[in-house]
Amino acid sequence: MNPAAANVPVLLALLALAGGLVMLVGGGELLVGGAVRLARRLGLSTLAIGLTVVAFGTSTPELFVSLSSLFANHPDIMLGNVVGSNIANIGLILGIAALMAPLEAMAAGRVKVELFLLLSSSLLLVLTAWLGIFPRGLGLGFIAALVLYTRYSYRKAAASRNNNGDIPADCGSLTANSLKIIAGLLFLALGSHLFIKGAVDIAHYFRVSELVIGLTLAAVGTSLPELASTIAAIRHRQSRLLIGNIIGSNMFNLLMVLGTAAALRPFSPGPELLRRDLPVMILFTVALLPMLSGRHAIGRGIGLLLLTAYGSYIMLLGW
Repeated sequence: MNPAAANVPVLLALLALAGGLVMLVGGGELLVGGAVRLARRLGLSTLAIGLTVVAFGTSTPELFVSLSSLFANHPDIMLGNVVGSNIANIGLILGIAALMAPLEAMAAGRVKVELFLLLSSSLLLVLTAWLGIFPRGLGLGFIAALVLYTRYSYRKAAASRNNNGDIPADCGSLTANSLKIIAGLLFLALGSHLFIKGAVDIAHYFRVSELVIGLTLAAVGTSLPELASTIAAIRHRQSRLLIGNIIGSNMFNLLMVLGTAAALRPFSPGPELLRRDLPVMILFTVALLPMLSGRHAIGRGIGLLLLTAYGSYIMLLGW
């Protein structure tokens, strides 16, 4: 067989992967931009925006990619995408952020509800992996928990609207922001389809398992909107929005992404996740507790430690 001809499918897969990734990042930016402006019109604080609007918006690529993977009969990519994204958000994104600039100290009590939901849903995922099935009832429960949390978060923010300058004078028109959100969703839908097609083709060509592709390529790719919002938050010195984005994104990945997937089509987490990847996700999640003790800023030393731990995990996957 002609080597040049054999390389054509790989080039097409790489083009699909790159094109899908560009659409995912662009769609996430449009969605977050429109959603944040609408939220600020309501007078929400930066922490509340980070925990809900920005977090949910930047995690929308994971939702689209995961659902596309599930209905294309590639559940390992879906599971790898969710678990890998949660690991990357803490180890890679938070690590890069802390290296760029020390992050403001924040007491864990301010996000105790979010941390409880994040840890409990993580442990429930471990339980489903041990049992070998993620049932529809649990998926519906995950969705209900996120809906109740969103309602609680909005009521809490509405009860303590701030007037400290966080709300810009010009938030754009309702029509313009709505069009941005719609355009962002369209880009995300098309981008997720291209991205999954390219990722699956590359996995098959190089004989890499779809789970590893989900844990690495798909996870890092769909975490790029979080990285973009993180850099923007550092530039505007909004570390609370940044931390809220990471916690909220991980919570959204578990409750909404896995919850929606299970509600539509129950799936079976593989034993490999239980042996290797889920313990790593739990460790990174638990590591948030001392970092949010409120006593010290999250400095460059912690950022370097997080990046080293994430790099070690990626090496473990490669090995």
